[in-house]
Amino acid sequence: MFKKFLIPVIAVFGFYYIFFYSHIEENLKLIFKVIPMLLIIILAASQKGFKKYQLLIVVGLAFCMVGDYTLQWFLIGLTSFLIGHIFYIFAFSSTNERQVPTWAKVILLVYGASMAVWIAGTVLSSGDIVLGIAVIAYISIILLMGWTAIRTGSTFAIIGALLFIASDSYLAINKFVMPLSFSHEIIMLTYYSAQLLIALSILQYSEIRSKVLQ
Repeated sequence: MFKKFLIPVIAVFGFYYIFFYSHIEENLKLIFKVIPMLLIIILAASQKGFKKYQLLIVVGLAFCMVGDYTLQWFLIGLTSFLIGHIFYIFAFSSTNERQVPTWAKVILLVYGASMAVWIAGTVLSSGDIVLGIAVIAYISIILLMGWTAIRTGSTFAIIGALLFIASDSYLAINKFVMPLSFSHEIIMLTYYSAQLLIALSILQYSEIRSKVLQ
């Protein structure tokens, strides 16, 4: 019952921040940005699931929420998101319900290499070595997150991880390569959706694990 109430509330706050961004007072924008994440964390913490997986996901969500607020100082925010992704990787790696198909490995590796050459290459060519290295590290981590998400057997975890990769890719291209249309809307819609699905994967993975143990 609590989940059925909380998900619509998350959707309302998320849609408000995404599509009414220009109407929010400047000093309140960061607050409205983190409200959906705070609610997603509450949702994740209230799920009845496999405790280790749940704890790692909740900690990952918390670091991502900090990253939302600190992204105004880009490298600090990037580091917080990086840590959040590492906790997701630990969570996904704690499962072993299925193998990663070869075709999925190839797609992720080719995509990662392409993004590294295009985005990190653009940053490095501008002379910012530290940021270029940070971007390469971040690309590697989010692809590893997608890789390990497949192992969970949870549709929510897999789609959530892929949406996160899409959101981060769109953000990076928009910031470092060229301006993209509807960047705010697309980045935040895929981002909130990704985080919500990853939170919901707690219960779904618990159900998958229970069936295996029966």
